[in-house]
Amino acid sequence: MQHGIILSLIIGGVAGWLAGLIMNGTGFGVIVDILVGIVGGVIGGWIFDKLGLSFGGGILGTLITAVVGAVVLLFIIRLFRRA
Repeated sequence: MQHGIILSLIIGGVAGWLAGLIMNGTGFGVIVDILVGIVGGVIGGWIFDKLGLSFGGGILGTLITAVVGAVVLLFIIRLFRRA
C-alpha cells in the first residue's frame, strides 16, 4: 500500500514539474507542483474517460494522463490569477 502512495507522489511531482515547464513557468514550489500533478492526474483521467481515450495503466500512461490534466489545471489557475 505504501508503495502505491509513494509512486503516486513521485508521478504527481514529475507531472506537476513537467506541466510547469510546458506552461512556460517555474512552477509554484515542490509541494504545490506535487499537488497540481496529483489533482492533474484526476482531471486528466476524467478528461480522457469522457473522450474515450486511454494511454494504458502503466507508469508512462499514468504520467501522460497526469501531465495533460496538470497542464489543464495550470491553465485554469492562470486564468483566475490574471482576473
